Amino acid sequence: MIRVGIVEDSAGVRRTLQAMLDDTPGFTCICACGSGEEALKVIPKDPPDVVLMDLHLPNLSGIETTERLKQVLPKLNIIMITVYADTDSVFKALRAGAIGYLLKRSSPEEILNAITDVSKGGAPMTSEIARKVVAAFQEPTAAKTEEEGISRREREILEALCQGDSNQNIAAKLSLSIETVRWHLKKIYEKLHVSSRTEAMAKFMSQPRR
Repeated sequence: MIRVGIVEDSAGVRRTLQAMLDDTPGFTCICACGSGEEALKVIPKDPPDVVLMDLHLPNLSGIETTERLKQVLPKLNIIMITVYADTDSVFKALRAGAIGYLLKRSSPEEILNAITDVSKGGAPMTSEIARKVVAAFQEPTAAKTEEEGISRREREILEALCQGDSNQNIAAKLSLSIETVRWHLKKIYEKLHVSSRTEAMAKFMSQPRR
């Protein structure tokens, strides 16, 4: 059973998401908060496995709420869910600690699949957002990261991370063992001076382009 928390200011959307989760075998909604302030009080008391976080909340934004929750619950899995698909919002959400980024027009199946993927170590994004992320990996960015010592193989792994692939999927895609993927990730973290896959993704995507 995957325990899910919802942070969404629209009561209608909140009820729809909660009903979807509670009506689907293998999922349960353990809290549904209408604001970032409420989430900061409720979620730490009984942390869910995954949180669906609205980007634009009143007063305290979803990005700010994510950042504060990650300070007290570093391992909390948060999927940002929003109507916006701009690259800047994606980068800010990832830097704040979000592990995935979905659009509100995503189908129930896409949302449920994303929640499942996160619980298995993935970092899901809708195809539209994934394309925007991949577009950030142009040659000028590659040249910059090569200067910092990122190898071609490590860049391939970073690109796969940003498409939401888990370690197992990366291993299959690049014909590597899972242990080899983990070894590469460790080296990537060292070179980029980060400690998690989301920090690595955010830093790599935000490299200044020439």
